[in-house]
Amino acid sequence: MREMEEMIVTLTFEDEEVECAVLHIFNMEGYEGQKYIALISLDEDEDSDEVSIFLFYLNEKGDDGFELSDIEDDKEYELAKDTLDSWLDSQDVEEFED
Repeated sequence: MREMEEMIVTLTFEDEEVECAVLHIFNMEGYEGQKYIALISLDEDEDSDEVSIFLFYLNEKGDDGFELSDIEDDKEYELAKDTLDSWLDSQDVEEFED
């Protein structure tokens, strides 16, 4: 699979499309075999300091494909968010806000 960190992903919601860059791909202790992906919106207002970050399961499909799916379990989502926050702290980036 090509370098996912360099990919642009378009998320489609009910009423809009959002262009995102891959921020981080990670695993979590206790959820072995599952990959998670954090996407950061590229469609933000230039005058705002706020950014949107989206968390999903990452399911790789062959050499060049992948599928994203929602993290539906609240406890698992919170752990993924905390894991991402820890990684962001190590990168000197402000904490992820819902």
